[in-house]
Amino acid sequence: MVKSHIFRAYDIRGVYGEDLDEEVAELIGLGYGTLLGNKGKVVVGRDVRLSGEVLANAVARGLSRAGCDVLDLGMVTTPMVYFSTVHFKVNGGVQVTASHNPPEWNGFKLVKPGGATLSAGAGMEELKDIVLNKRFREVDKRGQIEKVDALTPYVEFIASRFHLDGKLTIAVDYSNGATTIPLPRIAEKLGLEIKAINDVPDGRFPAHLPEPNEETLKDLQNFVVKVGADFGAGFDGDGDRVVFVDERGRIIPGDITLAIYVKHLEKKGKVVFDVSSSSALREIILEMGCEPVEMRVGRAFLLNAVREQNAVIGGEKSNHFYFPEIWGFDDAVYATLKMAEIVLKSGKRLSQLVDEIPHYPS
Repeated sequence: MVKSHIFRAYDIRGVYGEDLDEEVAELIGLGYGTLLGNKGKVVVGRDVRLSGEVLANAVARGLSRAGCDVLDLGMVTTPMVYFSTVHFKVNGGVQVTASHNPPEWNGFKLVKPGGATLSAGAGMEELKDIVLNKRFREVDKRGQIEKVDALTPYVEFIASRFHLDGKLTIAVDYSNGATTIPLPRIAEKLGLEIKAINDVPDGRFPAHLPEPNEETLKDLQNFVVKVGADFGAGFDGDGDRVVFVDERGRIIPGDITLAIYVKHLEKKGKVVFDVSSSSALREIILEMGCEPVEMRVGRAFLLNAVREQNAVIGGEKSNHFYFPEIWGFDDAVYATLKMAEIVLKSGKRLSQLVDEIPHYPS
């Protein structure tokens, strides 16, 4: 029996073996395939969690039972699933992930065509109704399941967005998460030096929880200073969030990071930010001749606002950053490369860029 509490505002999530298992995953796949009209193609990926492969395979079987063809991406970051919905021109996507939750958790981020997330008020209630009330539609001809390579086109695309002029060293805490998959290849293409800790994908998250915060980033703060890196980047487990550390070892709040991005935009326009951001951010947005657009917290709201308002950038204090040049997606790898570009182009230390932003309480 599927438990109703696993359906949340932005995803489906629970403890593997208690709330989620293969049977539940297959029903979610069947339900999503039903919601999609029993046709089309769906990409399915998974992060590094130990239960990821069995759950991803089960979701794929459910989608197949509903008549959807499945492109199996294997182990990828969540932004790689967003990218793949566009790149492979599919009807939807599923990422098996529990983001920053402890290792015994897992879940599903469901993606609509074009990379927007299924969420409350945008499809989640319909899916919940289909699954809990068994309103499934199966078809006689099952969809095909095939493995595809998302890494190569993703690496090529992201690398093509940057021409980094100069040498830079970034200290990285991968948190044993999925960002270990694309970033080393992209960094090599761009000539960036990466010095890394916790760089082996491991769903047990042996070093610390896959949540970059003041507690888990202590090793990275020390590592940045020890290796003399230009700055540090701490990733979450599925690669849609990054917290930066300057070369002095100071953690940079997400709203200050967004202010740095805004100060180095190539064009003026609307900047979308969430309600928890400090007044310093609004001040910088106005100072740069841009228009502030305040939004409630959550990817669904920020992504939609960045797209609908044709914004030049968006961000949340929680360190999700939304870039219109990559369809508005929040991608921690892209955000890191953007910061590298700013540091190189400005000729300043990251600590200097931070100290140029006024510090007010949120």
